[in-house]
Amino acid sequence: MRKCLGVVAAMATHALFAWTVCRLFLFLDGSQPHSESAHGSLTQNLLLGVAFGALHSFLLHPRIRQGLSRWIPPAFYGLFFCVVTCVSLCLTFAGWSHSRAVWWELTGPARWGVQALWFASWGLLVYSLWLSGLGYQTGATPWWSWMRDRPLPTRPFRPRGPFLWLRHPAYLGFLGLVWWTPVMTADRLVLIGVWTVYILNGSWLKDLRLVYFLGTPYQIYQSQVAGFPGVWWGPLAKRPLSALALDPETVAAAPVEQSRRFGALAASLPAAVDSADRELVAVAGQDD
Repeated sequence: MRKCLGVVAAMATHALFAWTVCRLFLFLDGSQPHSESAHGSLTQNLLLGVAFGALHSFLLHPRIRQGLSRWIPPAFYGLFFCVVTCVSLCLTFAGWSHSRAVWWELTGPARWGVQALWFASWGLLVYSLWLSGLGYQTGATPWWSWMRDRPLPTRPFRPRGPFLWLRHPAYLGFLGLVWWTPVMTADRLVLIGVWTVYILNGSWLKDLRLVYFLGTPYQIYQSQVAGFPGVWWGPLAKRPLSALALDPETVAAAPVEQSRRFGALAASLPAAVDSADRELVAVAGQDD
């Protein structure tokens, strides 16, 4: 009976996930119908955007996860997180007011170029999530281990693909979905502002979480790879090893050859070390 309920939960979660992705595509491509937008509706949009980002970051906090694990088995936390994220996004879509006033609208080659960048952002987002483990994002991977009565897997940390060039390619892809639009309206500007702050803040919080879960390997990674292209200062830039208070012997045990930076980086960063709280580390995959 438990297995049957688990199968139903997983199927319902992934159906909701697929539906939400379709809604997100339509929400961000600018094809939604427009309405007369007053100051109050823009304020409502602002609150909806902030609420989604705040809830998303709240549920990713290690202490919150640990507290919720009293009621939600670790194997199902990924499904729970996916459902909450999808529901909060759908509520945002349902409550959003699309402004009729168009500030500018690109046409011709400029429009085609922006739309091409928008689709490229989808490609970067999907590819990055696939590389980092899409099954961790939807909760399928820990759930499948539970179905087979196996221990929850710890997530290996081996940067590859775009992760060798920047720490947060999935967030960059999502940022592109928000920014690249051929039609600019007041409500779109609100969305850009709120979700840009959310993405930048979320990237910084993700760095903190991964340092918490992975420790030194991730700190070494931070010293080699910036969070986003062109970021030269702040918490999302490269973090000098001298600023991370690392043990010199530990750093020496995982060298990165500067002359062969990217290939050496992938080889030098070990998988996530075992933790006394293996189950908590296993669900650390829900991080995007």
